[in-house]
Amino acid sequence: MVVYSHSRLSSFEQCPLKFKYRYIDKIIPEIEKTIEIHLGSTVHNVLEWIYTQVQNNKLPTIDETIVHYANKWEENYKPEIVIVKKALSSKDYFEKGIQFLLNYYTKHQPFDDNTIEIEKKILINLDEQGRYKLQGFIDRLVHNKETNEYEVHDYKTANFLPKQEKFDEDRQLALYSIGIKDLFGHDKEVCLVWHYLAHNTKICSRRTNQQLQQLKQETIELINKIEATEKFPPQITKLCDWCEYKSMCPAWEKKEGELDIWQ
Repeated sequence: MVVYSHSRLSSFEQCPLKFKYRYIDKIIPEIEKTIEIHLGSTVHNVLEWIYTQVQNNKLPTIDETIVHYANKWEENYKPEIVIVKKALSSKDYFEKGIQFLLNYYTKHQPFDDNTIEIEKKILINLDEQGRYKLQGFIDRLVHNKETNEYEVHDYKTANFLPKQEKFDEDRQLALYSIGIKDLFGHDKEVCLVWHYLAHNTKICSRRTNQQLQQLKQETIELINKIEATEKFPPQITKLCDWCEYKSMCPAWEKKEGELDIWQ
């Protein structure tokens, strides 16, 4: 039995060869991090720190928050981090993070929305026999006392803001809501919440139990497809520039017109 994750599933869908490199061959890439990943992980870390401080009855000031961010940025920054967008510098990304945190802090302080867990690890059973399992981490779990709903919160630092339909079809948080219902009751309502920090915007979506049951079946079918796969061809998309395996990918070593062997 393999315990899957949303990132594992998405990696296969995005590019089967990338999936093979990462999860089957377990190749450690030459370049493990892009500047976008560094920005996202640092901002996530600071938001986790804020809510942890609040749970310990300490409300950090905005100045303390920015200092903590600067320290974490410097602590984990490496000169070899890739910047794909050559028109931008690491300083530009650093300042983006400051703006994200300033906006979020101003909008949500004093952070008293009844957060009950931070970076919650969750294990989801997709079938009654327990043969198919999925593991994930919830950025923040809230029990909204006013609505008596559980809220699964997720932070995004991407510039692009999808339309509502994209959120209503999102697999990751919907899968997490299955785990929350398993823990607290299938009659409980779960609200899926995304914070798009570059837009200072919160987006919400919900699923019915029927939709979640269908999602379980679709996820099982995808896992079965992955397990049965023997050939892992590369798939060229606009995401290739951010791929940590691009330097070893045969698709990028070939001349134009020679990729049909992978079809």
